[in-house]
Amino acid sequence: MPALRTVAAVATVSVTVLAARVHAQVPQRDVAVRVELDQADAVIALLEQRARGVDPAEADWRRLQSTTGYLRLKRRQESFGAEAFDSVFRAFVRSDDAVRRLPALRDALVKWRGIDVAAAAERAQAYLPDGVVIEATIYPVIKRTPNSFVFELDTDPAIFMYVDPDRSAAVLENTLAHELHHVGAATCPDPAGADTLDAPARRVVSWLSGFAEGMAVLAAAGGPHVHPHASSPADAWTVWERDIANFATDVPRMERFFRQILAGTLAEDEQRTQLFSFVNTDDVPQGAFYTVGWKMAALVEQAQGRESVVRAVCDPRVLLAAYNDVARAHPRTDADPLPLWSDAFLTAVGAGR
Repeated sequence: MPALRTVAAVATVSVTVLAARVHAQVPQRDVAVRVELDQADAVIALLEQRARGVDPAEADWRRLQSTTGYLRLKRRQESFGAEAFDSVFRAFVRSDDAVRRLPALRDALVKWRGIDVAAAAERAQAYLPDGVVIEATIYPVIKRTPNSFVFELDTDPAIFMYVDPDRSAAVLENTLAHELHHVGAATCPDPAGADTLDAPARRVVSWLSGFAEGMAVLAAAGGPHVHPHASSPADAWTVWERDIANFATDVPRMERFFRQILAGTLAEDEQRTQLFSFVNTDDVPQGAFYTVGWKMAALVEQAQGRESVVRAVCDPRVLLAAYNDVARAHPRTDADPLPLWSDAFLTAVGAGR
């Protein structure tokens, strides 16, 4: 599903972990996941020398720069226009702040070596259709910027995870399950019949793949009866509760946006601005694609079973139609009714064809 990568912008299963420990092997699933800590270990070695007052030799820097994690991180950053990557990264490792963080970074890698990668992969796979493969290399990386991301999903899927000393092992496992679900969903074929729609409708179907964020939240939690931020710190929980409370207004707000695209009344730059407002709220990666997508998927699973959610992974129109069925079958008369996607909108994007 190519649009998933734009918005978010994988028979017998073997979970192989390099330099990390896996607690269990996941049987009879389409998963091949490994964790590669070579970049992080090399950075720690350099920081340990600096903490002892030793200036690392060029051979030590070359060891870092030859690690797979470093080389792929460099390639990713340069694909986004980064310049002088080697010198900038060397300056980061030489910084006093990086040396001060050494003990915490060591502890963070201990967490990574104990993370249950198999459990995270199994949670993600439980919400993917049969035959969808999760294949990825996970790179916990020590770097300056605190972001995580996926790379080269079409060829050699990679998940770069920022080594964050403040994250618990449970939060790491949840985040990993979320990203692994994306890796698997990215292998989906295009939604059936989408190629017969006109260009604006195809664009909307493409953007609807953003609801994969909500389905990944559901998968990472392990089901609709587990709070999406059960393992998160209090501030993340608070932001989620604030945003999920907007569900009744977010659904019609999102439909208005999509209908503007169908009508051709929204310039492409404005489309992207509004689109990414559904991915981030106040610089937090948790917009309406997360909360609306999760609530629709959770309600559908509770009413129709998990298989209905799984069917929607490769075609988000299925999720919208199934949610409408649930909302109509279980009308609410309180102050927070379940809003519906209009029949006209669903017809325009080919839902139910």
